[in-house]
Amino acid sequence: MTTALTTSSNREHPREDFEVIEPAASNMIEALRDIGYSLESAIADIIDNSISASARNIDIRFGWCHQNQPWIAVVDDGDGMLEKELVEAMRPGGKDPLQTRKPNDLGRFGLGLKTASFSQCRELTVITAKEGEVHCRQWDLDIVRDRNKWLLRRPLTPEIESFPIGPNELKLGGTIVLWRKLDRLDLGSNPTSSHIVFNERINAICEHVSLIFHRFISGEPGKPKISFKVNNFSIEPNDPFNARHPATMHLGEEVLEIEGKTVTLRPYILPHHSKVSQSTYEAAGGKEGYLRNQGFYIYRNRRLIIHGTWFRMATQDEITKLARVQVDIPNTLDHLWTIDVRKSRAHPPEAVKRRLRGILEKIREGAKRPYVHRGTSVLSSKNIPVWTRHHHNNRISYVPNSAHPLLSELRLDLPASLRQRFDGLMNILGASLPFATLFNDMAADPKATDAPVEPEETLEKLAELLFGDQPQLEISEIEHVMRTTEPFSSAQKFISTYILRLKRKG
Repeated sequence: MTTALTTSSNREHPREDFEVIEPAASNMIEALRDIGYSLESAIADIIDNSISASARNIDIRFGWCHQNQPWIAVVDDGDGMLEKELVEAMRPGGKDPLQTRKPNDLGRFGLGLKTASFSQCRELTVITAKEGEVHCRQWDLDIVRDRNKWLLRRPLTPEIESFPIGPNELKLGGTIVLWRKLDRLDLGSNPTSSHIVFNERINAICEHVSLIFHRFISGEPGKPKISFKVNNFSIEPNDPFNARHPATMHLGEEVLEIEGKTVTLRPYILPHHSKVSQSTYEAAGGKEGYLRNQGFYIYRNRRLIIHGTWFRMATQDEITKLARVQVDIPNTLDHLWTIDVRKSRAHPPEAVKRRLRGILEKIREGAKRPYVHRGTSVLSSKNIPVWTRHHHNNRISYVPNSAHPLLSELRLDLPASLRQRFDGLMNILGASLPFATLFNDMAADPKATDAPVEPEETLEKLAELLFGDQPQLEISEIEHVMRTTEPFSSAQKFISTYILRLKRKG
């Protein structure tokens, strides 16, 4: 608090005075717990510190204490800390966010270790080893609250040895971050199912880590791979761009210069569902699906910060749901991107937004190709489709193809008096196509709405209807019709068998 004082002896030169106000530890500690971390994002923040410490192996551990209380730990083989460094790391706000950081540093405010941990547990213990020394410090929020003071504990050796994970895990160096008293971990009220729920929460952490740190797990040219495990089981990377698939479209690279720093944009168009397996398609879509996951993917030092947004520069359309743009930013531009404490929010500066708007149309146009090209190839093929597409007066409609052999033969077999009614019925079928339902089904599960392969029994009946028991056409003509007409043309094996049988009869 600043107070201006005016004395009778020196009225023209007021003196500035200060009062030192100590924050109430008990109130502040509870406020720090509600910044908005999820369990997954909190673990990711701890992992950031491990990567910044040059760790090559990061293991997420979890289990139950003797009192059936859950615990979670992150173990790394990074640089570790000396005692002075550990104490400073345990200090809330230990680093100046405006201070220049190392190029590969994933930290931001010097708050991540504390705020992420406090958001999930009431007891944070850090054990670290460096240069042959092992040190341990602990924040117990119950002690801080009871005594209303920032009292950092130094656990004694017997207590350290009683921890569910201890210094013996640190061979040549590294750090253990241990969470106990996980009061924010909602495992339900049924003790018999709490272990199942806990495992589900750990699985969610693994899925989050596999996406957020996928570039570290996969490795990149000039960058070492980092091994991620959970209780010693490997975590595989989840590349949201499916960049190595041959059907993925790479739309080139855009490089922006901002304040002498480089921002790189790499647009991708994911493969159409017909080009990949069902499991690959579902994995790339994620739990929220393709529609929600399209957009920009912002990486700060290769670590994913935010994804699945066009920053209100475009809508999330069905036609662009396969479009994703990798945006790489350095930590030296944090002040322009307004990175928050949780490193889960970012907003592009105006200079970047102007450039993004310029290339967004190219990205969106490229995103249409897997659908437009696929539709064009079907409509322009030599096969005779059952449905034809009409574009007139800016309106698109689909009507049964009157030139299709099955339809044309049926029409010719009808009396002239019924042909007009037949044509009207075909028009009604075309006009009453459930476009909205088809669109929703395609968006929800495109593979399930692909044209099915007709069983042989159905094809046999259609062939009999079209050609009869004693076909009047030459076998070569029948084969040509079948190979160029749906639904036969999608069943080439059936055609070969059917034609062979006709030849034997002949």
